[in-house]
Amino acid sequence: MLEASQGASGPTAPVRLVDLGATNSLTRSLTGIGEVDRVFGGGLVPGSVVLIGGEPGVGKSTLVLQVAAAMSRSHRVLYVTAEESAAQVGDRAGRLGAAEPGLDVLAEVDVGSVERVVDGGGYRLVVVDSVQTMRVGDVAGPPGGVTQVRETAARLTELARRRGIPVILVGHVTKDGSLAGPKVVEHLVDAVLYLEGDPDRGLRYLRGLKNRYGSVAQVGVFEMTGAGLVEIPDPSGLFVGDAIGVMPGTVVFPALCGRRTLLVEIQALVAGTSAPQPRRSVTGLSPRRVHQLLAVLHRHGSVDCRSCDVFVSVVGGLVIDEPAADLAAALAIASSRLGKPLGPMAAMGEVGLAGEVRPAGGADARREELARFGIDRVVSGGRGRSISEALLAAGIRPERGRHLRAAGP
Repeated sequence: MLEASQGASGPTAPVRLVDLGATNSLTRSLTGIGEVDRVFGGGLVPGSVVLIGGEPGVGKSTLVLQVAAAMSRSHRVLYVTAEESAAQVGDRAGRLGAAEPGLDVLAEVDVGSVERVVDGGGYRLVVVDSVQTMRVGDVAGPPGGVTQVRETAARLTELARRRGIPVILVGHVTKDGSLAGPKVVEHLVDAVLYLEGDPDRGLRYLRGLKNRYGSVAQVGVFEMTGAGLVEIPDPSGLFVGDAIGVMPGTVVFPALCGRRTLLVEIQALVAGTSAPQPRRSVTGLSPRRVHQLLAVLHRHGSVDCRSCDVFVSVVGGLVIDEPAADLAAALAIASSRLGKPLGPMAAMGEVGLAGEVRPAGGADARREELARFGIDRVVSGGRGRSISEALLAAGIRPERGRHLRAAGP
């Protein structure tokens, strides 16, 4: 076995991978907020760095303050505020019921000062709000600049590794919705989470974009209230209406989010128009996939929406990015186009350009959640199943040999 030389910093001998074993030996610290722990992958890992981003006003500071308060009930926690005064954070903590004896607040923008406080404080968690307002004293450039943000993230990451404590960083986003600052920051940290919301219903979704210690498919669901963010551990009932299937254009889709299945309602509205360029509006699904579904429905399902405005939406503001939602969206569009309610039913399957409908992964977990809500009628993909067969299974029967045409506006 090769031995590495020892330098001034100590031995650097390599370790055989087989000696390490494939164990789940990471010791995690639960935050005390179940939906947050779910997205983290079971809690915070010592020495890890988490970057949380989101639109202004979505509740990032509220979320991290609640996490800090929950953790401080069993550990010492430092909340570094670089955007507000300590008094402002104290006032917000009072409104949220987050004022805990184990939670310290430090109003500071200098990274070096934060390092000195952490080194002598015995803290088990550090929260920095926000990374774009911090600065490193010996680095040129204003706070928020590329150099400052990169060096701030690097120094705080090194602090987390050296002290063996988790560090949560709050990050701003740009106008196009991406995290502000150099992309190297996302590579430095261990997890990148994004808090997004539905302003009409007060719902907030915490989802992972990167997670070295867990799945990025997990989603935490919260409701924004006057007392802060409240967990919704069983959100399926929020996304599925009581009158599902009574009106045309509504279909339930069982979405897989990590180990959890969420039932969501996909709605479609197809209306005739005399405009030369019909409108296409998609919320919560990929617009490109919906455009493909319209072409497949026309070519292989005898459902013609070329002279219609088409609107497709996922109820509740949730974003679904798995191809298994194709069939539910296609059936919702066809149902609205014909004006035919489908009744309480669900659909899942990926629709291909040749008109085939492939099965959805995790079918057992999806059907189990559907059964819990009393939905036993499911149209799914399968070997040899086509979109026309799926339409028939859902009770949709376009006129054979002739495409459905749109009526006048």
